[in-house]
Amino acid sequence: MLYIANHAPDRPWSAAEIAGDLAVSEAHLGKVLQRLTRLGFLNSRRGPKGGFALGKAPDAITILDILTAIDGPLDSGGCLLGRPLCPANHCAMGDVLGRAYDLVHAHLSGTRLSDVTGHDAHAAACSVHR
Repeated sequence: MLYIANHAPDRPWSAAEIAGDLAVSEAHLGKVLQRLTRLGFLNSRRGPKGGFALGKAPDAITILDILTAIDGPLDSGGCLLGRPLCPANHCAMGDVLGRAYDLVHAHLSGTRLSDVTGHDAHAAACSVHR
């Protein structure tokens, strides 16, 4: 999503182009792009000049939206050891995991795709195909 938003958000980018530039697996990236398309974050076009473009304006998408679409809901922190309660009946970490979760969740839900791109959000929003 950031790759497309940082380049030309309205130009279709093939999975091969993106995977090559990012040095990632095209097969895995293709699955992620399809999921983001099904959820409306991207538009896809078939054919030789096809590919993926933003389906929503960058200022309408939070980083949390993207991560949740790909990986599911953010884990609430819980016990690092996977236990319901420490042997001493109190977590040795105190409430630090809960506070860390709250900070991360607030940051990701308050950060829009447009906040982390190098483009003017209004100009990018106007060029997105709906």
